[in-house]
Amino acid sequence: MSAESIWSKPLTKRQTAVLNKMAERQKRGDDSHIDYSDIPELTEAQLREFRRPPKKLVAVRLDADVFEWLQQFGAGYSTRINHVLRTVMTQSR
Repeated sequence: MSAESIWSKPLTKRQTAVLNKMAERQKRGDDSHIDYSDIPELTEAQLREFRRPPKKLVAVRLDADVFEWLQQFGAGYSTRINHVLRTVMTQSR
């Protein structure tokens, strides 16, 4: 039996019923049946990695060609500036 024939095979009534139950639970936001016991809790150090550093509003003067280059990639050029500077910062450490 090929993989294609397995995936193109119609679902049974039981499979359809199980999928419908899952969809209903998702719609209701009911995740009480999920067992999280095998997932270790995150440590404080791991949680700190996910926190963004505080932002500081600054004014920066850029050369026109640098600014145009940043804008050519679309919206979010200030985020892009931050990313470029962070990359340089981490490489110089």
